[in-house]
Amino acid sequence: MSENGKVTFWSLRQKFVDSDDDMPAESQQVMYYSLAIGHHVGMIDCLKTELECPLEGYTEWLKLLPAGDARRKLRGLLTFGEITIDSTHTSLLANALSALSRQGDEPYKSWSLRLIELLAEIEREPAIYLIVKRQRA
Repeated sequence: MSENGKVTFWSLRQKFVDSDDDMPAESQQVMYYSLAIGHHVGMIDCLKTELECPLEGYTEWLKLLPAGDARRKLRGLLTFGEITIDSTHTSLLANALSALSRQGDEPYKSWSLRLIELLAEIEREPAIYLIVKRQRA
């Protein structure tokens, strides 16, 4: 695998449907997920860039995480070129990043802190999603 390129974390925060009607929580989740996957057909401009890092740095960052489901989740980016992080991943990833966010070397400490901040935002508002995408140089 080529180590050229970068990794970008985007958040989907904007609510695209303006309605005075109350929407059940389950329906909101379906709507937001549909919007999150909509970037596959050109809606990428609706996403906010939250974190960028070189692909080589990302792979080194993963090596610093403890073995397990969190590392496997983030490593999916290297396999598939893209991953989604949602409310089902927040605790898993925050726990794995915790030690690095306190005592890791830079830039991994800063990246870990930023991702933990984003995960906390998802905890507060589960409709937020992160899209992580590998981009070739």
